Amino acid sequence: MMKLKKGIPLIDQHDQHGFWGGKFGGSFIPETLKKPVEDLTNEFKKLRNNKKFLKKRDYYFKNYIGTPTSFVKLNNLTKKLGGAQIWAKVVSEANGGAHKIYNATVHALICKEMGKKYIVGDTGAGYAGKMLSMAAKKFGLKCKIFMGARDIKRQKPNCNAIRKNGAEIVPVYSGSQTLVDAVSECMRYWVSNCDNTHMCVGSTVGPNIFVKICGWSTAQISRELKLQLKSEFKNIPNKIKLINCVGGGSSAYGFWSEFIDYNKKKIELIGVEAGGPQKSKLHAAPLSNKTKIGILHGAASYVCQNKEGQINETESISAGLDYPGVSPMHCFLKDTKRARYTYATDEEALNAHQMVTKYENLNPSLEPSHAFAEAIKIAPKLSEDTIIIVNSCGDAKKDRDILKERLGKK
Repeated sequence: MMKLKKGIPLIDQHDQHGFWGGKFGGSFIPETLKKPVEDLTNEFKKLRNNKKFLKKRDYYFKNYIGTPTSFVKLNNLTKKLGGAQIWAKVVSEANGGAHKIYNATVHALICKEMGKKYIVGDTGAGYAGKMLSMAAKKFGLKCKIFMGARDIKRQKPNCNAIRKNGAEIVPVYSGSQTLVDAVSECMRYWVSNCDNTHMCVGSTVGPNIFVKICGWSTAQISRELKLQLKSEFKNIPNKIKLINCVGGGSSAYGFWSEFIDYNKKKIELIGVEAGGPQKSKLHAAPLSNKTKIGILHGAASYVCQNKEGQINETESISAGLDYPGVSPMHCFLKDTKRARYTYATDEEALNAHQMVTKYENLNPSLEPSHAFAEAIKIAPKLSEDTIIIVNSCGDAKKDRDILKERLGKK
């Protein structure tokens, strides 16, 4: 039976082959990538314990990203729904408008440490690409962003920002023309250019080392939240539900990291995937739809796939959650029953966005709107001493065209 180890960060709870629970993760990579992946693994092992590097990371987290981000009670929403208190960790306040800036900044710093001048990355919602282009500009690196042609059309604001930062967008026309195809093309490019180019994977997916770097970067969110909870309540309250959207799973891991050791009766972890349109059979919810384990982008995880084991197309109003796989760490959390996973449909996410923006001074993107949908669903059924905290991990500026089309919003 799979077990979590107390006192050890989840990013390190893998075996010698890089598998969590013996079956999730690993590094399924071509021979040509073994040396660059090994070099990156060794470099990260040194840097994460290097006081000078940690000081540099913390400096840029504070003075460039703008940590800590706010922790606020949503009084109007709480009053409207009744039941549990609803709070938000407003990570969208971070420089650039989303949690992706943590991972991008750390990767840019690693790239500099390794003496490389080029950095490449993938993006779906455009936030990972936007943040990487920002970090590249900040640290004087040349940058390419791989993005599905379909996502380029639906995430125009972030594309404009990427180009403004001096990065090149490489459109991907293969497959579903979304995030899954962008990641594939980015990895292909890195295979041919790994001598002078560093690759940043935008979420806690891919070969083991990329899962670890991203998780290590976003864990800043939960470190802040832990201090904010103690400041607000004197101690960590006894009934907390931490709700986060889950696509690749980077913001969820970052939001939960410091709390995984707690008893689930005290702190419940709830991940909300993209259920897709109500009338469609397609979704992007491998954890909550009983999918099988498959290999995608160099790692084993639960994957949306057909009977022949081929990767299924996904469908979601949210480009950032529109991905057929998920982090191996979330698969491990599901199988150990430490986290509970569910989904919200496109329509539920849109309704949640409308409700949150109506009652609060928040403008969550369509990704965290999935998490707010679950909070709205369960809050009225819970007691007043229960504290629901939603990670509002991105702002909706990037979604303005979709929201205008679907809701008639200006």
